[in-house]
Amino acid sequence: MNSVILEVTERIIERSKATRAQYLAKIDTARGQGPHRGVLSCGNLAHGFAACNADDKASLRSMTKANIAIVSSYNDMLSAHQPYESYPAIIKQAVHEVGSVAQFAGGVPAMCDGVTQGNPGMDLSLMSRDVIAMSTAVALSHNMFDGALMLGICDKIVPGLLLGALSFGHLPTVFVPAGPMPSGIPNKEKARVRQAYAEGKATREELLEAEAKSYHSAGTCTFYGTANSNQLVVEVMGLHLPGSSFVNPGTALRDELTKAAAIQATRLTDLGDSYMPIGHIVDAKSIVNGLVALIATGGSTNHTMHLVAVARAAGYLINWDDFSDLSNAVPLLTRIYPNGSADINHFSAAGGMALLFKELLEAGLLHNDVNTICGHGLERYTQEPVLAEGKLQWRDGPKTSIDTSVFASVKAPFKPDGGLAVLKGNLGRAVIKTSALREGKTHLRGPAVVFEDQFELDKAFKAGELDRDCIVVVRFQGPKAIGMPELHRLTPPLGVLQDRGYQVALVTDGRMSGASGKVPAAIHVTPEAYEGGLLAKVMNGDIIELNAETGQLKLHVSDEELAKRPIKAANIEHHLQGMGREMFAGMRSCLTGAEEGACSLFVRQVQNL
Repeated sequence: MNSVILEVTERIIERSKATRAQYLAKIDTARGQGPHRGVLSCGNLAHGFAACNADDKASLRSMTKANIAIVSSYNDMLSAHQPYESYPAIIKQAVHEVGSVAQFAGGVPAMCDGVTQGNPGMDLSLMSRDVIAMSTAVALSHNMFDGALMLGICDKIVPGLLLGALSFGHLPTVFVPAGPMPSGIPNKEKARVRQAYAEGKATREELLEAEAKSYHSAGTCTFYGTANSNQLVVEVMGLHLPGSSFVNPGTALRDELTKAAAIQATRLTDLGDSYMPIGHIVDAKSIVNGLVALIATGGSTNHTMHLVAVARAAGYLINWDDFSDLSNAVPLLTRIYPNGSADINHFSAAGGMALLFKELLEAGLLHNDVNTICGHGLERYTQEPVLAEGKLQWRDGPKTSIDTSVFASVKAPFKPDGGLAVLKGNLGRAVIKTSALREGKTHLRGPAVVFEDQFELDKAFKAGELDRDCIVVVRFQGPKAIGMPELHRLTPPLGVLQDRGYQVALVTDGRMSGASGKVPAAIHVTPEAYEGGLLAKVMNGDIIELNAETGQLKLHVSDEELAKRPIKAANIEHHLQGMGREMFAGMRSCLTGAEEGACSLFVRQVQNL
């Protein structure tokens, strides 16, 4: 094993001894109650199977057949989740054929940042993760189930399902993907049209046509944003069937993998001899494995919050220093848009998950002594699924990359380090995605141009006020301020300025899209401005330095001058009303900081540390 991987893992284990012990005690207590239907009264149980057919009723009365919960994020507005419409019927039939029962336990909300980006609904986006977690807990709260299947893909949905599933950590749980849509127009062309529109060189009709050719069918968006990062990380953590993350929807192979996932869930319950609950799969080593894979592929910066929250749900305390140290030790192996021109289908064709596992295992960058839904160890995950005469089988994956412009090797990586850096300085702590940065864009120093709303930047850009070297500051975007929306709408105008030859960067306590990276962006700045962070004292013209090589984020203003400045009050009332945002005031008020996962679910635990 790589020494840095071991060191980071050991310090996470040591740091988390008390919290992990508390978590394991909790799930052991829950397991000790036995199959949950057994503790229900006759009236409770009768309510639980009243709508079942006669065979399923008999199975549930017997207490010897597994009952598998289906928790789904299906809706037919989101392309990634639309395929889940047919999954419950497929799952129920597959489970029935092996003598068990599956019930649809509940649905969770699923919103799309691609739809809400730059609109009021985006202010609910991050908080929806915690709502999904709580919805998952409600779905599983009926004490009817021996295992669970989680159906979800996109940005906050998978982390939310993970948080909820881990609160029922005594239950075996399998995550079931739906796969990416086939490739549309090249991502580079889509980005070109977006920037042309920002400059007024393309019409809205031309922009819409390009977007529609990119996002064109059922399935996950094909760029390497948070959705596909979710799938990759969850598979590396051993919660997917091997090779199932990126099989396109609507194919025979996709349906067979769904059936196999359902059957596998029945094999892991406490009714048999292979009990393997999710709380025993998600441990320090599997979490580090997920981090390593994320970094090695230049994945979404959103996971610097999501994985922190997921780890905490399993009793582990991780922080951005862990991300940073791992990033220094893990090479960058893929070039997938926005950190290249290829999409996730090209990654799969070049070698996909099987090759990723092989490369990382052989280099000692993944822990192999881990539990998965397929047993102990990750060797199974170096195989890929195929259909042979209509039957699902796994075969050995490729030994080398089919396309080295998309998928490199550990011996000859695209970069010797990963795609993520942590910045520190008097402005606080932040993260920056470095995998997609152009040469010479990792160290910038310039005058601040301060905005307190992303829409103000649009006006300044169109007025030509940003045609210069500058560090753009967008503040009061943090968790407790307005819920930490993504600011991806800033990417096209800032990209235009960069292409015009200006040295520009972004500093914000908000988020950027999981698909961001071209423009240097110090994001998730903590403490946030709304909580008294120094970001609230920055003034136009102040010199800010951002250096991803040295990990520096510094405001070049003397301490004496800063002491004289008042903390700028936030003018955010227009972000707190309308589109349902007023209903989330209580959740916003107790969200933790970005480095603590921007989470409302573990406030008491954080306060006790």
